[in-house]
Amino acid sequence: MSPILIIALFIPLIGTTLGSAMVLFLKKELSPKTRKILLGFASGVMIAASIWSLIQPAIDFYPEGDFKSWLIPALGFVAGMGFLLILDMVVPHMHADKQEEGLKNTNFSRISKMMMAVTLHNVPEGLAAGILIASALTNQINEQAALILAIGLAIQNFPEGAIISMPLKEEGLSRGKAFFYGFLSGVVEPIAALAALALTFFVTAILPFTLAFAAGCMIYVVVEELIPEANEGPHSNLATIGLTIGFVLMMILDVALS
Repeated sequence: MSPILIIALFIPLIGTTLGSAMVLFLKKELSPKTRKILLGFASGVMIAASIWSLIQPAIDFYPEGDFKSWLIPALGFVAGMGFLLILDMVVPHMHADKQEEGLKNTNFSRISKMMMAVTLHNVPEGLAAGILIASALTNQINEQAALILAIGLAIQNFPEGAIISMPLKEEGLSRGKAFFYGFLSGVVEPIAALAALALTFFVTAILPFTLAFAAGCMIYVVVEELIPEANEGPHSNLATIGLTIGFVLMMILDVALS
């Protein structure tokens, strides 16, 4: 694997780590207005990445006019949404508003459930990175496209890292532990990336399906988690501004630099 693809594998984790490190310097939790902007920004990046880095390459895999060019990506997208829906229903987790979802009556602590919520967010991003790396290794896309997606994920992981670690501190963890758990939440991304890389690289025929599958997973997170949380309470227009900035930034990265 080339140095560019190795960087693409781990750079999203670096973004989460740097964001989580903010808990070591910030004295109090992020303000509601700041959270709204950052959540909107993350949503915009993920939507743009899903379109140009995942769905469009899945469509372009087949000759123009081939029915598979819409059928396979559509099936993959629906499967990705369904996969995250099942995980959301099964895995016990807690959101920033203290709402619990997943299986009830478990012995997991509040902190464990918050960590599981973050893990659900990061799995789709790891899948997307791994699938794009596999695409580059099989010469379906250029290496820069995989790197651009990884950079976009790292950019949106930076604010997400801060959003993760600060509430953990408010739950009573020390700054060091809150940072460590924030970092740990990002470790799932390279793990998921390696799993997706192994599967897609050795079974290249399913590449268009897996690209759309990752897109479906990411859009599920945006629609189910990020946007609703960003729009709670007043000043929801701040989330819209953040989404616009994130979408345009990722669009420019993906279209202009790939």
